[in-house]
Amino acid sequence: MNTHANLLSADNSLLVVVDLQTKLTAVMPQTEAELMLANTSSLLEAAASLAVPVLLTEQYPKGLGATDPAIAQKLPETTQVFDKTGFSCCAASGFQDALLGSGCKQIVLVGQEAHVCVLQTALELAFSGYEVYIVEDAVCSRKAEHKFYALQRLQQRGITITNYESVLFEWLRDSAHPEFKRISGWLR
Repeated sequence: MNTHANLLSADNSLLVVVDLQTKLTAVMPQTEAELMLANTSSLLEAAASLAVPVLLTEQYPKGLGATDPAIAQKLPETTQVFDKTGFSCCAASGFQDALLGSGCKQIVLVGQEAHVCVLQTALELAFSGYEVYIVEDAVCSRKAEHKFYALQRLQQRGITITNYESVLFEWLRDSAHPEFKRISGWLR
């Protein structure tokens, strides 16, 4: 079956979780942070069910702490974790090798902050030839306008802005998929 090139495929997607660390999340607007964590959790569960590889970064974990426990408990066993001090995930030692090793060309990004680490990662990935998708309801910034302008800037550069439900249904593609009932049940 022919399909539009911009539709995500579970077989060609890689989920990148950017810096969802407790100390960083604590300074985000509470409602936005809760939404980001809940939607990222759903994406991680779906990734585990659909064999979508996951990479996770932690920005200076010595100072900002470990990944939020709500996220850490949802990580698939095969998740690769990268510490970084550079803002782009591409600066983390081993990250680009993991990208290449996955063979995936569609990179789905979630995390914080949208206008710093997510933005820099997305631009560098797009420059390297990847198709980049930002999950707008699974990213946040301390200030709403920073997120707004980051998403606008990314969209102007040809990066797809999407939402977590679209990602889930694109990964499934069909209500006959064996995981459809379980995954769609999370959306109620």
